[in-house]
Amino acid sequence: MDQAAAARTVTVITGASAGIGADFARLFADKGHDLALVARDADRLATLADELGRAGRPRPLVIPLDLAVQGAADTLLEKLQAAGARVDNLVNNAGYGLLGNVVDLDRKGQLGMIDLNIRALTDLTLAFLPMLRADKGRILNVASTAAFCPGPGLAIYYATKAYVLSFSEALAHELKGEVSVTTLCPGPTTTEFQSRAGFEKSPMMNNMPKMSAKAVAQIGYDAMMAGKRVATAGFSNQAMAVAMKLSPHALLLPILSRIQGARASTR
Repeated sequence: MDQAAAARTVTVITGASAGIGADFARLFADKGHDLALVARDADRLATLADELGRAGRPRPLVIPLDLAVQGAADTLLEKLQAAGARVDNLVNNAGYGLLGNVVDLDRKGQLGMIDLNIRALTDLTLAFLPMLRADKGRILNVASTAAFCPGPGLAIYYATKAYVLSFSEALAHELKGEVSVTTLCPGPTTTEFQSRAGFEKSPMMNNMPKMSAKAVAQIGYDAMMAGKRVATAGFSNQAMAVAMKLSPHALLLPILSRIQGARASTR
């Protein structure tokens, strides 16, 4: 992308149509950032862009796109170039989970988690790095407290988030002084993620305290702007993350399996 010819500088937010992503969009807009919103749902993106534009801010670019499809990162770059935009912040928020034991879940859906949570996030990061390095930009990758241990009942989801945390921390070290890389690790959060994941019957989501998407987005934004490497959202989640890191997996595995209620919810 020809930066000299770019007419606007934007923050790209993926998974922006709902939940934490939508609240990221509202928060970044409130702080004066111009935006490019990316998700599959064009109608929701347009509604959010209209909401933000009515407040007297620039209306965000709306880019409906399924990031799990091969080549999506190149398509996004092309659409931004056509709009005369360059990127100074990248928020990799898109992702999903599926509750249940691996043997019970749809194969395509499980591989789709890897495509979106890992491959798409990595591809977007690599695609935008030249631009971000030139502008000393920022990356915020959304992981989860699931990144800190294995998770029976959400085995692939936990594994994808462990990848996001590991990749992002290493990248933060490699790019120190060039691009700020922050990993946000939310715990249970009130969003549509739960219904897609099948969490309605999960003891974890029904009994554990949940943060609002707005509060999680604020923590992520503040951490990104401060150049923090990792931010775990909320004191209880921070304590849980420490406990998971220190506890033997042989102890954690049956506990997580029980509180996630995977077997009961998929039968």
